[in-house]
Amino acid sequence: MKSGTKITIAVSARALFDFDAEHLVYREDDPSSYRAPPASRLDIPAGPGPAFPLVRKLLALNRSGETIVDVAILSRNAPASALKVFASTRYHRLAIHRAIFTGGSQPHRYLAPLHANLFLSTHLEDVRSAMAAGFPAACLYPAPATAGRRHDDELRIAFDGDAVLFSDEAERVFRRHQLREFNDHETRHAHLPLPPGPLEPFLVALCALRSRCASDIKVRTALMTARSAPAHERAIRTLIAWGISVDEAMFLGGADKSGFLAEFGADIFFDDHVRHCESAAARVATGHVPYGINNESGLMLH
Repeated sequence: MKSGTKITIAVSARALFDFDAEHLVYREDDPSSYRAPPASRLDIPAGPGPAFPLVRKLLALNRSGETIVDVAILSRNAPASALKVFASTRYHRLAIHRAIFTGGSQPHRYLAPLHANLFLSTHLEDVRSAMAAGFPAACLYPAPATAGRRHDDELRIAFDGDAVLFSDEAERVFRRHQLREFNDHETRHAHLPLPPGPLEPFLVALCALRSRCASDIKVRTALMTARSAPAHERAIRTLIAWGISVDEAMFLGGADKSGFLAEFGADIFFDDHVRHCESAAARVATGHVPYGINNESGLMLH
């Protein structure tokens, strides 16, 4: 991270704002389709998109005057779209000053010079490309109307465990051998930390942010996993071995997560499993992490 900035979030324009209302059609095989809105609409602000409530809360961490969070827009849109994007940030009073518009080409190559800790998009292949390049990333579902309206004084982020914070090593054991063998495997390996998953670097950055945050807004994190006892032990010991912690941990034994997420008041939830994301997205803002064995079949894509 650059000096003076604790965490950097890159977000696509269509994740931050509702560009679908402009009736723009974007096709991956046709870069010319990533055109700007009509000139008559370039100065008209767009409405909120699925990332908007989360970004607003993240930027609120900066209200002490110190840059705790930097948000940059990383977009496939045409350069002329900058007029509409920044008209929208001004209208919604979002302190965003950096943006990159690639005119239809892949944007993930700019994540490194941005020093991004997380990339949020509604374009699944851009998310996959970002993850392949080693950056935490998620593909956002449409957010419910209630997203970000609870706990105004606290940012709340929930993570699935396997294939999100942790690698999918244990998930592969479960898929091959089912629950009893999975629990036996995890019990035998309880003291062996799991390898990091794709969003582990983002949780590390969040923990560093929380320890240095000077504003009144706090950050609260939760591990929300389908694991149950005795497999809980390896998950907790892994976090301890990494030297990081979460504020809450829920070992749900395969129960539906959506009600727990609603009670936790998550501003965003990250999960690798499409079915879990679809359930959660009805209650809280949700990011699909397309990683691991649950995403190796094309049938898993949303």
